[in-house]
Amino acid sequence: MERFWLVLAIVAFFLLCLYGMYVGWRRKSRSQSARVPPFPAIPDDAGAVLLESTGVYLATTTAGNWQDRIVTRGAGLRTGAVWRLHGGGITVERGGAPGFWIPREAVTGVRRDTKIAGKVMGTDALLVLTWRLGDVELDTGFRGDDLDDYPQWIEQLKIKGGAQ
Repeated sequence: MERFWLVLAIVAFFLLCLYGMYVGWRRKSRSQSARVPPFPAIPDDAGAVLLESTGVYLATTTAGNWQDRIVTRGAGLRTGAVWRLHGGGITVERGGAPGFWIPREAVTGVRRDTKIAGKVMGTDALLVLTWRLGDVELDTGFRGDDLDDYPQWIEQLKIKGGAQ
């Protein structure tokens, strides 16, 4: 009988921890929804695809703060993704989560990096796009299936978008 109560206490503690994480995630989402505007929808006519990469959408964070994950409106979900560069911007199509549009004029930087919320790599295996959404500057991270695509993304966005 003593073992039963011990197991029950451990299970109750585990469930209490899960509930605390859920409440924290919801609270963070509510506070961010007031501060971060909704992500732009993908336009119906985005134009010709100039560059395309498949991989994993990792996270969007506030720029310069790689652990401050944006969780509002589904932005905190890590999913398989396809990034497409068009003349007017970048489409981020995510499996199982809403896709969004990053207007080209909103892009302020693009770089290879080793970390973003929830993912740390030993090499520069992440492509991080810095962009403005309203008054908020964001970093959006992507782990491509083919890392050889990254120089093309960086070059395309530096030349035409003025990104650093």
